[in-house]
Amino acid sequence: MLHLLKIDLKKMTSYRTFWVICGLYFLTLGFTTASGMEILKWLASKGAEFGASININRVPLYHFPDIWQNLIWISGLFKIVLAVMVVISITNEYQYRTIRQNIIDGMSRWEFLQSKILTNVMLSLMSVLMILSIALFTGFIYTPKIEWDYFLVGSEFFVAYFLEIFAFLSYALMLGILVQRSGLTIVLLMLSHMIEAIIKLNIFRSSVEDQIGFLKQFFPLESITNLVPLPFARYAFQEIQDYVALTAVAIAIGWTVLFNYFAYLKLRKSDI
Repeated sequence: MLHLLKIDLKKMTSYRTFWVICGLYFLTLGFTTASGMEILKWLASKGAEFGASININRVPLYHFPDIWQNLIWISGLFKIVLAVMVVISITNEYQYRTIRQNIIDGMSRWEFLQSKILTNVMLSLMSVLMILSIALFTGFIYTPKIEWDYFLVGSEFFVAYFLEIFAFLSYALMLGILVQRSGLTIVLLMLSHMIEAIIKLNIFRSSVEDQIGFLKQFFPLESITNLVPLPFARYAFQEIQDYVALTAVAIAIGWTVLFNYFAYLKLRKSDI
């Protein structure tokens, strides 16, 4: 497995685009998540309104245990950047014929796909470790008094975050293998949420939503989004889901398996 990962990393790290996108992703992710509270305070000082019931200086955005879900939800917004890099990586394999060379050199098509999956796992783990480090650092700075009994409440969202990133990267990998053109694949990736929303809008009309509305959670991108629910409504005294739903995890795992399986089917049957 490590051998396959090393092969893929050697190819990816030879692209300047890899370093640019990786740098952009981790710098933006780190800056946004680490300085979010200061940005909100600055906006408040400039007259931004956050609602009459919300005093931004009293919002425990970076307090334990709220910080786990808060930062992880924000971090999930940036996964599209990593997904673009995955698309460029796999489409370059077709453009520069490196996939053909790998097969000629004795790598099976399943081993080739494994190398890409392992890279997605590594990128997902790196994202988790980075957010964990930022959460610990900022949490200890902003939390006025740490109650150790509640310190780890909500930390299971890191498992959901890993699955969210890995599932979305698997989706990007599948699109890249199916389309094999970087520009078109990136456009489809960017429009995926909108396309799925339009499909849901046409299926779940008001007349039938009460009967079949529960089926929304089974849509692929919806299932990925449901892993980490939006947490900020609690600061407006609204009820939120502050736990990881096992149903959402099961559905997301199911789609992740299917994404990689469809990618393998295309690889197995295509003429490279």
